[in-house]
Amino acid sequence: MGSGVLGFGRGKTVRDAKVLVTGAASGIGRATALASASAGAELVLTDINAEGLEDTVRTVKEAGGTVLAVRALDITDYDAVTAFATDVHAEFGSLDIVMNIAGTSTWGTVENLEHRHWRKMVDVNLMGPIHVIENFLPQMVRAKRGGALVNVSSAAGILALPWHAAYSAGKFGIRGVSEVLRFDLRRHDISVHLVVPGAVNTPLVQSVDLVGVDREDPRIKRLTTAFTKHAVSPEHVAAAILRGIERNQFLVYTSFDIRFGYWWARKFAYPYEFVIRRTSDRFSRLLASMGN
Repeated sequence: MGSGVLGFGRGKTVRDAKVLVTGAASGIGRATALASASAGAELVLTDINAEGLEDTVRTVKEAGGTVLAVRALDITDYDAVTAFATDVHAEFGSLDIVMNIAGTSTWGTVENLEHRHWRKMVDVNLMGPIHVIENFLPQMVRAKRGGALVNVSSAAGILALPWHAAYSAGKFGIRGVSEVLRFDLRRHDISVHLVVPGAVNTPLVQSVDLVGVDREDPRIKRLTTAFTKHAVSPEHVAAAILRGIERNQFLVYTSFDIRFGYWWARKFAYPYEFVIRRTSDRFSRLLASMGN
């Protein structure tokens, strides 16, 4: 890494670092790419959305930032990720920071979720990041220059949120991967950072797949509105990610409510279960009132 990098335990910076950002076409990925470029990173960008990705690249370059490589691809396609990594390593060598930000969301109860919903959540939110880790982290280890790995999980990766079973399958999974790699990669001076956002005002809020409910139902609209009112901006999350790397934080929170909720869940297990059960019952009654 470049001169801006500090040793393990003291935190690192993206300045002069070669930084991969997945999901760079929109939302948190785009905001993090722009923030990293502004801080002096050299970017390697990818997203499944080619048009949005091109717009991010254009915005970075117009602001004077550096994009080393860019490719539109689906991170669930192992061969596509492998080919991209091969090309990047051949031209630029190993990376310094890898950020797994790409993701998608489906919510629903077990009687409404279909196999395809479960499969998509695991493929995109767990296997996708694993494909990236498989292809980029070994080169970082062999380069012996240290670095950082950022994995974006969710509040649904640390708390039992109603209707989130399929989504949590992937998000709890990437949390487990991160927990292990946090210690496995320590001897290689590669820090690991697990981002656990709560509500974030991204296009995902409007496009989340709500299985078994009518998005136009006034009660669902009220829930969506309440969610959005408490949502932070993607730029806020991007700043938290860069700050988390610099401060060598494993858990990177983006809002106080999730920090408090996770602390409370661990310290007060019975009240936590009581509140989650009550919340789940409330959601179940809502579902039943809609005839599902």
